[in-house]
Parts: sequence; structure tokens; C-alpha cells
Amino acid sequence: MERAEEAPEGRRDRKARRTRESLAAAALQLVLERGPAAVSVEDVTDLADVSRRTFSRYFPSREDAVLDCLRADFARINAALAARPAAESPLTAYRAALRVWLRDEQDPAWHRRPGVRELFGLIAEEPSLTAAYRRICVDEEEASIRIAAARLGLDAEYDLRPAVAVGLGVAALQAAARAWVRHPVGASSGETPDLPDLLERAFDLLAAEPPPDGPSARPHPSGAHP
Repeated sequence: MERAEEAPEGRRDRKARRTRESLAAAALQLVLERGPAAVSVEDVTDLADVSRRTFSRYFPSREDAVLDCLRADFARINAALAARPAAESPLTAYRAALRVWLRDEQDPAWHRRPGVRELFGLIAEEPSLTAAYRRICVDEEEASIRIAAARLGLDAEYDLRPAVAVGLGVAALQAAARAWVRHPVGASSGETPDLPDLLERAFDLLAAEPPPDGPSARPHPSGAHP
């Protein structure tokens, strides 16, 4: 299995990582069981058996703890992106990084991890989780852009190419994820593919760039869009 190389982890870092993971797992478990409104930071710290002060060292809010598993996923994608060969174009490299993440056996991706589909459902319903998730997405997309720019030797502040390429890749991921969340495999006709297949379809559509057809491709009679 292809993985981005990681620096050796010291004892202190390992302990901090485990504490963070314990808090995040406790927060996610409680929210999935009870719903966001019925879970407090104190509930999370009680389950994780740590103090409120310890919680605050790792997370600014309950929402950040609940969504930390998704933040970690985006960080893994970015680590895989940084490890791609320099000769790959930004969009090709982003697609390849997503494939690395999807196939990872050590840290399973969304489609192989219990509770992720339900978590995305809560994100769509709960405004505080929606806002926190959007913030994570923005932060990690900006990190992806910096990585893509560095691979090309470009300045992301002035050159649009890294941002455009990453934006397309992120859009493909989000479109595939939405379809995966809304239409579970085996539901109704059972023809809905799993997340990896949906993601491949999304990137294939980007590569094909079919021209629009049908009424939406013709000018509106009034000369303006409806």
C-alpha cells in the first residue's frame, strides 16, 4: 500500500496524538448516539476520562472535536499530495492522492469507516457542524493549494493555476461524497456505486468536459438567466 512517508514519532507526540484521538472518538460516538444538541464538552471529557482543560488544549469547540476525523482525512490527502512525483500535473496529482487515501488499509477512508455517512447527515442538518466543516474544508483546501504551488515552483498568491486545479479536485471529491451520502450502495435499485467509483466518475467528467446540451445551453429569451 502506497503511503506518504512520515517522520518518526516521539513518545510525547505519540501520547498527544492518542489523547486527541480519544477525545475526537468520544465526541463522535456521543454525537452519533445522542445528536449534537444532547452532547456537551463535559460529556466528552467524562467519556474520554480527561479534564476540561485537557480538552481545550486540543480543540476550541465541541464541533472541532466531532469533526476531527474528517480534518485528519484531509490532512492525509494533503500528505499524499505532497508525496506525488513532481512531473504530475496538479489535478492528476490530486486525483492520485485521493486514490492513495481511498486504498489506505491502516487509516480507512470514509466508505470503509462506520458512522461517516451518518456524520455527514448531521453536518447537513446542524448549523454549528456545517460551519465548522466549511472552515475545515477551507483551511485544508488552502493547504492543498500551497502544496500544489510548491510542487510547480509557483507563487499561489499570484498564479491561479494551483488554486484552479485544486478547486476542481475538491469539487470532484465533494460531488462524489454527496452522491455517496445520499444514495447508499444497495438502496432502492442497488445500482449506486461506492465512493471510489463515484470519485473516478467525477474526475472522468472533468477530463471529458462535455459541452452543455438541452434547454439550459440555449440563451434565455429575455437575454438574462432565470
